[in-house]
Amino acid sequence: MGRFRLCMLLVVFLMVVVVSGVSGQVGSGRSEMVPAMFVFGDSLIDNGNNNNLPSFAKANYFPYGIDFNGGPTGRFSNGYTMVDEIAELLGLPLLPAYSEASGEQLLHGVNYASAAAGILDITGRNFVGRIPFNQQIRNFQSTLDQITDNLGADDVARAIGRCIFFIGMGSNDYLNNYLMPNYPTRNQYNGQQFADFLVQQYTQQLTRLYNLGARKFVIAGIGQMGCIPSMLAQSPTGTCSEPVNLLIQPFNANVKTMINNLSANLPGSRFTYVDIAHMFSDIATNARSYGFTVVNRGCCGIGRNRGQITCLPFQTPCPNREQYVFWDAFHPTEKVNIIMARKAFSGDQSFISPMNIQQLANLAIEIN
Repeated sequence: MGRFRLCMLLVVFLMVVVVSGVSGQVGSGRSEMVPAMFVFGDSLIDNGNNNNLPSFAKANYFPYGIDFNGGPTGRFSNGYTMVDEIAELLGLPLLPAYSEASGEQLLHGVNYASAAAGILDITGRNFVGRIPFNQQIRNFQSTLDQITDNLGADDVARAIGRCIFFIGMGSNDYLNNYLMPNYPTRNQYNGQQFADFLVQQYTQQLTRLYNLGARKFVIAGIGQMGCIPSMLAQSPTGTCSEPVNLLIQPFNANVKTMINNLSANLPGSRFTYVDIAHMFSDIATNARSYGFTVVNRGCCGIGRNRGQITCLPFQTPCPNREQYVFWDAFHPTEKVNIIMARKAFSGDQSFISPMNIQQLANLAIEIN
């Protein structure tokens, strides 16, 4: 089935949703490599799903979005997130948040990511409202059910199977679960046991997405969390926490093994792994060559390394944001997000393997 036919399928769905006539001309004339992209994750790629939740994990206020066209949207960045740049590289428009998506916005995919969310439902409860990965999958299923009701399962399966599914989960299961003193998790599991438990759940969740029609998966690993300003602020010497960096290594190793196993066991699936930890290490090691001069504190925040209290409403951020690796206590700047996105899109296997997103998008897959 050609790309034009796939787009027309989504146009038909769009006509049903908005109950009005819609032109067959969609998009802005850019060459679209895939029909759509669906995004699942946490605050690193959330673009507004927490805005209307009773949650402490929100970023819909200035100076978040200070460099974003339109201002604060719920993105935990001064501008673009990693998936914003990937969408544009794929020829897609910026994806709408699930909480706000309607009408023509649905045409090229949806972002289901939620700040404070984790693989485990219990993760992030300190922030009250959030949308765990299990619920994000249910939200995708709700979107899919609407399409299927109007188009039929076979046509939808062919369309969805050619879309990109970007998943970045796990950071909060450590930051806002395992490492939190009010959680019992550390007393129940050692580091390896917890990584095993997480990836066991993760495997089941990704298999559910496969059973819903996903075939092209981009799985992002966890970055070097021991080096974020929040962790640096807790260090007497202001240096990276090696125990925290070591803690997440078994998870990333397990995810790579999981991807190999799923690729072998799920017919027609293609998985690729984004090595976020290596990307960050490369940027930190070669900071000046990338144009960065500040790698150890946030552009917006309070206290040591501007990481003890994260960016507050109407706080004045640093003026030279292009020179900062970190935007706030936990999240990278737009510039870092764009660098990482481009490495994931067209980089070599030291950053993303076994193929980059551009190669995955161009890959023909037989949908059974």
